[in-house]
Amino acid sequence: MPTFTAPDGTQLAYHVRGEGEPLVVLPGGPMRASAYLGDLGGLAAHRRLVLLDLRGTGDSAVPADPATYRCDRQVDDVEALRLHLGLDRMDLLGHSAGGSLAVLYAARRPRRVARLVLVSTALRPLGMRAGAEDRLAAARMREDEPWFDQAYPALRSWLAGTGDYDAACAPFFYGRWDETARAHAEADEQQTNEEAADRYFAEAAFDPVATRAALQDLTAPVLVLTGGLDGGPRPEPARRAAEAFPHSEVAVQPGAGHYPWLDDPDWFVRRVGTFLGGPGLPPTK
Repeated sequence: MPTFTAPDGTQLAYHVRGEGEPLVVLPGGPMRASAYLGDLGGLAAHRRLVLLDLRGTGDSAVPADPATYRCDRQVDDVEALRLHLGLDRMDLLGHSAGGSLAVLYAARRPRRVARLVLVSTALRPLGMRAGAEDRLAAARMREDEPWFDQAYPALRSWLAGTGDYDAACAPFFYGRWDETARAHAEADEQQTNEEAADRYFAEAAFDPVATRAALQDLTAPVLVLTGGLDGGPRPEPARRAAEAFPHSEVAVQPGAGHYPWLDDPDWFVRRVGTFLGGPGLPPTK
């Protein structure tokens, strides 16, 4: 397991899967160990995935200062990884909350990003967020599912702040609530640093006006990918978010939730792989 040292001295770990040109991957959660990403549905067959364990998660060390869990404070960790890998510019993929970190990195270091993929990305750096109504509207698309009657009240209570997040809500985050999805959801608690997660999205982490202005210097192409069943973000907010980048395109994966590589691995790998210039990957239909 390779490691490198962050600017504040914290030892950080990353995991390598596959061969070929590197693709640096930032996990979400927020603050969930990169293990949940697996091989991104088989993308490792086409790219060498460099999966970062954010500080205090997975095999990375806990920092001396817990304030450094804040999203913007971790941009320097991503830069340290780039330097450690010896890359002049890098292809970068961020999932969910990790997409927020990827956006902040691109705003701060636009010339170090070759291509950027944002999957089911939290949009707070752009002054946007998935509201309760967005999530509930997406959830109501699943009303024919056998688990809906139990799951929907739990989701509504959580979003209203009248109840804690309950495992009953989990099916809404997956396009298919099968054994693979259940196992993936059950691993969440063990893989997530809850203290770090509470600090990650602190309001002080984001300056949307400054971020949007800085992104105008980004020459890299950007792919914003979201699932057609995902509530955070739904396709329309994802399209609006893409407008913040000078060179962007949007992909909506049919029937997918918040983890699209689990719902239809072949579709996900073809679409992301084609954007990244992977050989032998015909475009999706």
